[in-house]
Amino acid sequence: MTRLPFSRLLSLATRQLVRDLRSGELRVLFFALLVAVAASTAIGYFSARLNDAMRLRASEFLGADLLLSGSSPASAEQIATGRRLGLAHAQLVEFSSVIAGDAGIQLVSVKAAGSNYPLRGQLKSAPAPYAPEQIGAGPRRGEAWAETRLFAALDLAVGDSIEVGAKSLRLSRVLTYLPDEAGDFYSLTPHVLMHLDDLSATGVVQPGSRVRYREQWRGTAEALAAYRQAIEPTLAANQRLEDARDSNRQIGGALGRAERYLNLASLAAVLLAGVAVALSAARFAARRFDASALLRCLGLSRSQALTLFGLQLAMLGVAASLAGALFGWLGQYGLFFLLRELLPAEIPAGGPWPALAGIATGLTALAGFALPPLAALGRVPPLRVLRRDLLPVPASTWLVYGGALLALGLIMWRLSLDLQLTFALLAGGLVAALLLGGLLLVGLQSLRRLLSRAALAWRLGLGQLLRHPLAAAGQALAFGLIILAMALIALLRGELLDSWQQQLPADAPNHFALNVLPAEKDAFAARLAELSPHSAPLYPVVPGRLVKVNGEPVRQIVSKDSQGERAIRRDLSLTWAAELPDDNRLSAGSWWNTAEAAQLPGVSVETQLAESLKLNLGDRLSFSVGGLERDARVTSLRDVDWNSFHPNFYMIFQPDTLRDLPVTYLTSFYLPPQQERQLVALARAFPAVTLLQVDALLAQLRSILAQVTLAIEFVLLFVLAAGLAVLFAGLQATLDERIRQGALLRALGAERRLLVKARRTEFALLGAVSGVLAALGCELISFLLYHYAFDLRWQPHPWLLSLPLLGALLVGGAGIIGTRRALNASPLTVLREG
Repeated sequence: MTRLPFSRLLSLATRQLVRDLRSGELRVLFFALLVAVAASTAIGYFSARLNDAMRLRASEFLGADLLLSGSSPASAEQIATGRRLGLAHAQLVEFSSVIAGDAGIQLVSVKAAGSNYPLRGQLKSAPAPYAPEQIGAGPRRGEAWAETRLFAALDLAVGDSIEVGAKSLRLSRVLTYLPDEAGDFYSLTPHVLMHLDDLSATGVVQPGSRVRYREQWRGTAEALAAYRQAIEPTLAANQRLEDARDSNRQIGGALGRAERYLNLASLAAVLLAGVAVALSAARFAARRFDASALLRCLGLSRSQALTLFGLQLAMLGVAASLAGALFGWLGQYGLFFLLRELLPAEIPAGGPWPALAGIATGLTALAGFALPPLAALGRVPPLRVLRRDLLPVPASTWLVYGGALLALGLIMWRLSLDLQLTFALLAGGLVAALLLGGLLLVGLQSLRRLLSRAALAWRLGLGQLLRHPLAAAGQALAFGLIILAMALIALLRGELLDSWQQQLPADAPNHFALNVLPAEKDAFAARLAELSPHSAPLYPVVPGRLVKVNGEPVRQIVSKDSQGERAIRRDLSLTWAAELPDDNRLSAGSWWNTAEAAQLPGVSVETQLAESLKLNLGDRLSFSVGGLERDARVTSLRDVDWNSFHPNFYMIFQPDTLRDLPVTYLTSFYLPPQQERQLVALARAFPAVTLLQVDALLAQLRSILAQVTLAIEFVLLFVLAAGLAVLFAGLQATLDERIRQGALLRALGAERRLLVKARRTEFALLGAVSGVLAALGCELISFLLYHYAFDLRWQPHPWLLSLPLLGALLVGGAGIIGTRRALNASPLTVLREG
């Protein structure tokens, strides 16, 4: 038996690979791996660069080394402790306010800061909109800086005055950069920066007002650690300490969720590419059975034959992975461009690691999905040279599926996916694939009875599908899922928000009024009654935080990332009411029982929050309100219609329970679009009141949603490319049979036009079936979302009827291109070779 050195095997493998590069299965395999690596690399760079940017700017996100924040001011002792330790200190107060101008009103985020703000990072401003920015100290007393968005919204110019509450401030510069600005995911409104000494004159901050107090600290690590140790025991329930790590996690939360969805799309692309790799590798192995048998007869051992063909796939895989990494590196710029308004301005390069990880993903997919078919080449009997009907012993089921599952597990670990969500999607997708695949097989079998009466082109086209029903069903499912995903994103991006607004009553509230002071309550209600025929009652609001349930700290009860966990991390708007609000329905318990008032005040809890916090009727809740602890007993649970645009609350207390605490009032009202001037007059008459325009926020939400969905659609292009790879791989698997069939038919007198028509019929039907599956699935999912998730009235979507036509065009075109060799092959040459 000949023993070739590895260098000779490598040289022989290289020559054979170069010779066979024109074979269809190698091109499809190369393309599938390129797509998998490109998708993985692009999203890897997106994640890595985003995380690097957040790490570099972690302290800037706070504007300090340590931040003490809360809905009430820090105590004198907490501030004195930091100063005794030699820490630099800066104080901020943040709140929302309405700026009124001749062109309208605009809700803004106001930051009142002292002269030494910021402690980390630098403030940047410009002398005029779009002028070059400069670094410098903040505004002086009597001045304000505003972002360009505010200048454009209200047609302002530098030197004009704006009114923040009762205080008039001159716009001296254009604010271009705040170091502790979190980004547009967290602040949809323009920013205004003013001096802290002007805050009291505005009259905006009153007891019970919705404001956030932030104490910034800077110093050595030892002093900061000592301050944290000294201050933590004194923290109130509505206060928290944050350092750079906490800020990084908080700011990365929303983008992190988008990143996980992009990773799921990447996993779908890798899985589809893996299927294409498996199909291409199977054909690669089947077409080399004769060559393997001949090499075995010439003295090559089984392991050397396997090494020879394995080297060919390895070299092809490395080349495809390198090309995919290059395309992925270029593709990440598309993602950053689509999300440019939601991301930090300066993002590091990312380094080589995402590209290396993408290459590793591609090679792992190649090993897991291609090795089982490749192993058959080592088991080809040498006697096949004389008896071509001899086939290698098939690989064990464990090897075939175990390799693919191991590769899948490694890829999922590499993408750091949410395993629960991923397995739920994979399981749901598997069940749906089995059900739909079964229906497709039944449908294909039923077509057999129709073939006898169909035209010849239809019999030829459908006959090819019936000869390979499993492959046809798999391809239809793959393309059906891809078209479904794209149609569903289009539906959610545009139609869902439009349907939501259209199904609201014509006079549904489109404005909210917050921070109505008790002294202005009656006057504001009277003025509102003149402007709007439909306004909600004014509800008293007290900010408070749930801290204990039945004496046990609430943080020990809730599960991570649940609705309850999100609710206890912030102050809730607490209110009291004698009557059940119109948009609320009792699901358990009863409304107020005056007999229980002497024992413990009652509180009604929203049903879903109660389920998340595991609350039951009769439970004792402890709240931290204004630095005091108040107890109440759960007397009822309520279902709340959150889509009504009326004020709604998680917690409603029994009347008079919180009356002794500082409160503000909240309401909503409808104002026709033609009455903007009356809204401006209302804002100027009540400067402390914050007017929130729902229509403007919905427009901003639609803009952000459009950007995020564009990014997801961009990634779905990789999924579509992987689906095309599956289609071409399936075509390549049957290409030899198609070539022989076409040659035989042409030898019997069939015209080329007939064969083209048969191919067009076959693939158009396959694409139309994919489109039907996508349309049905999209309608079903939209019905479930409308009915169960959004509580909207569902209506059919006629535009989904275009999906079968789209699928027929897409798959039909790809099928004609992929099988053109079967139409161009010489019948004489094919029949001689057969």
